[in-house]
Amino acid sequence: MKVAFIVSEFPVLSETFVLNQIIGLIERGHEVDIYADQLGDRSKIHPVVERYRLLERTYYLPPVPKNLLLRVLKGLSLLIVNGYKDPLLVPRSLNIFKYGKQALSLWLLYTAIPTFKKSYDIIHCQFGTQSFRGMAFRNINAPRAKLITTFRGHDISKHIQQHGEHVYKKLFETGDFFLANCEFFRNRVIKLGCDEKKVIVHRSGLNCDKFIFSHRCLPADGRVRIATTGRLVEKKGIEYSIRAVAKLALFNPNIEYNIIGDGPLREELQQLIQQLKITHLVNLLGWKNEREIMEILNNAHLFIAPSVTAKDGNQDAPVNVLKEAMAMGLPVISTYHGGIPELVEDGVSGFLVSERDVDALAEKLGYLIEHPEIWTEMGRAGRAYVEAHYDLNKLNDQLVAIYRQVLTTDLDTGQQHSPLQTVRHRYS
Repeated sequence: MKVAFIVSEFPVLSETFVLNQIIGLIERGHEVDIYADQLGDRSKIHPVVERYRLLERTYYLPPVPKNLLLRVLKGLSLLIVNGYKDPLLVPRSLNIFKYGKQALSLWLLYTAIPTFKKSYDIIHCQFGTQSFRGMAFRNINAPRAKLITTFRGHDISKHIQQHGEHVYKKLFETGDFFLANCEFFRNRVIKLGCDEKKVIVHRSGLNCDKFIFSHRCLPADGRVRIATTGRLVEKKGIEYSIRAVAKLALFNPNIEYNIIGDGPLREELQQLIQQLKITHLVNLLGWKNEREIMEILNNAHLFIAPSVTAKDGNQDAPVNVLKEAMAMGLPVISTYHGGIPELVEDGVSGFLVSERDVDALAEKLGYLIEHPEIWTEMGRAGRAYVEAHYDLNKLNDQLVAIYRQVLTTDLDTGQQHSPLQTVRHRYS
């Protein structure tokens, strides 16, 4: 199969779930091209990007300005360039009688590729926010391809709050199939108007072989190391875990809290650490590469992911860092947030508390520190659950099966088994 991935930015160090799917498809013999709005940070590139020479497969489309006047002005230069290279392309991209709003809004003009000679079976939009580019890409470049969109988090939470519940109406009418990375977001997609027969859960997986399981036990010096990995943004809730550690330290100062990641809240969180007088306990480590992260997690005893719903509505699915920690045998503490309860079973692989509940976070941390005898059992339960439900190889096989089923099934007439029935039956 020939597949086009539509993404916002590439490469992005934090979006390993996209890389995992691209590599999985390539290793299974399929052709994959990547279409992005902007170039990612070249100084922080995942090793597989170079190993598989993914930048040679990547094409950058001109970003569509949000400001309409600026969009028109920049569009004039595209008219000249595209008209020179491909005289028939400009009239097609501006045909409002055929394409309506997509042509009038200039989305087709900004997405049209002069003398386009590629063909695709599947156009896969990563995040619903990229579906607008994906719909334009199919209309102007590859009209015979099937359009699939994966909803992952901010696209089905923050984006809805900002743009309204009808923002994906056209996509639901014209898209061929939809994926959500957890049941929580699948239900939301259906509520927004998507045909439930056209959307299934397809989780983001990881290669469990890369994450070595180890039994956790109390160290000889009694110092318990706690870890968190994530961007320093509001929805990660790191403010509340810092406050919980400060509260816990009043009774148990023999702890160390390492926070891996960077982001816009770094300075604010550093000030909070200083105000709480816990600079000797809490470390903001910044971005680390994969090897460094695994080394820190391997030396940790507990993991915390205190996700919250941000003021702009942004929410998380079952976050990959939780899966990685569980795969390595770490007991975890997280929140009743988004799709996280689908990953962490309260009292089995860790604990769940309400969002922003500092007292509950401190209580559960304290309980785990006082009961190291349950760490191994919780770690085993977490590892087993991740292996059973988030194995990358199985999920990449499932993605290929979904593609093939979409290509061979007419969802509107119901001929053959629907992808929903077939894929669920095969991988249940």
